[in-house]
Parts: sequence; structure tokens; C-alpha cells
Amino acid sequence: PIPFAHRGGAQRWPENTLLAFRNSAELGYHHIETDIHETSDGQFVCFHDATLERTTNGRGNLADFTLAELRELDAGYHFVEDGSYTFRDAGVCIPTLEEALELDPSIHYNLEVKPKDPSFGDRLWKLIEHHGIHDRVLVASEHDEVTESFRRRSGGRVATSPGRRGAMKFWASVLSGTWRRAVFAYDALQIPPVFRGLNVITPQFLEAAHYHGIQVHVWTINDPVQMYDLTRAGVDGIMTDLPDVLLEVLAK
Repeated sequence: PIPFAHRGGAQRWPENTLLAFRNSAELGYHHIETDIHETSDGQFVCFHDATLERTTNGRGNLADFTLAELRELDAGYHFVEDGSYTFRDAGVCIPTLEEALELDPSIHYNLEVKPKDPSFGDRLWKLIEHHGIHDRVLVASEHDEVTESFRRRSGGRVATSPGRRGAMKFWASVLSGTWRRAVFAYDALQIPPVFRGLNVITPQFLEAAHYHGIQVHVWTINDPVQMYDLTRAGVDGIMTDLPDVLLEVLAK
């Protein structure tokens, strides 16, 4: 399976930062998952939460800040390594999506759009078109209205995965046995291995996805035994906060 560094390796380095992306790339990763928001002055930044408190020394809603204001924050402020704040005051900043793309042309980014705003996809499409990175990104969102809007705008030229509702619809087609007659517009299903106590990654689920040419990417897997089991099951991608551990499992 394709190894994805989730948020660049969120348990190894400050998440969604150039430091994390660079270190994962140095391990050999070519696929990095990151989240994107938009600043008040229309810049795309790599950041997970809608608010700043969990990972930075800032407070408030990210969308209320300009890029210049966000640059003043310490994105490594709360990261703890071996009981200490290793990356505090180390110059770790919130990066723009363009800065992430410039790190290494061989890196592919899984872009998780966080805002529930269908028009976000239009602006993201313009950036993708401008930089010609159609084959370097996959656009995902929990919100189906976002991915569906982006899919219409991009005309299928960029890989996508469905939101929560779309993934549930696919699963329902597997459980009901109607999947062969169904039509799906996306390229990957990015899902947890278990939902409400039920195992999602079954032979039938994988058969249905692969029948339609859809890859199955599973998140977020940090247990080596589970990594091994999913690899044997035949999933197409595994996302992890521990990129070094996943590589060790795949090497075995």
C-alpha cells in the first residue's frame, strides 16, 4: 500500500509544518496528507483546526487572521517530545500550501479541505490550475458538498475522495449487494477501519472498490499489528502519524 504521512507525521514532528513534510520526505515518503484552511486575506495554509489554540501560541479562529499575522505564531509551541517542548521557539511556522508544494516536486499531497464552504473548491481549483499540479494532489473533505463542487469544477482532472455521506453510500451499496450496478465519480475512499463498532475493511468492501477502480486508503493507523493486517488485507494506502513505524512494517 501507499504510505501516507498523516499531517506530515503528527506524532513525530509539529503537524502540518514544513519541518514535518521535509522530514517525512527524507524518510522516503512521496505522499503526505495535510489539511487546508484559508486566511482572511485569501491564502491557503496547512492547518487542521479551525482555531489556533491546540498547536500554536495564538488564540481565535484562523479564518480571522491574515497570513502575515499567522506568520508571527509558533506552530511548534505545544509539541511535546520526550517530556519537553523540543520545537518551541525553533522557528516553526504555519506554512502556505504553495510553500509545501515547492519543497519537493516528487511529493504528492492529499489535501483535506476543512471549511464547509463549496466555493472553497473553486478557489483551490484556480491554484491547482495556476501551478499545473493536477497529478500531484488528491482533494478530500468530510463535507460532500465541497468535494462534489470541486469535482464539477475540475471536470475529473484531479483525483478526489467522497465526504462522509458519499462513503456511507458506498458502504451501503456493499452491504446491500448493489455495488456492481452503481456508479461512483471519485478515485479513492479514505476511511477509518472501523465505524460504530463495525469493521469496514472487509473482502467484499475491497472487491467492490477495486471493481470500480477506486483505491481504499485507511486512516489513521499507528499500531504496527494493524498496519500489518491492513497490508495483508489488500488496502491501497495507509495513513499514519508514525511514518517511520509504517515503513518498518512495510519493509518486513
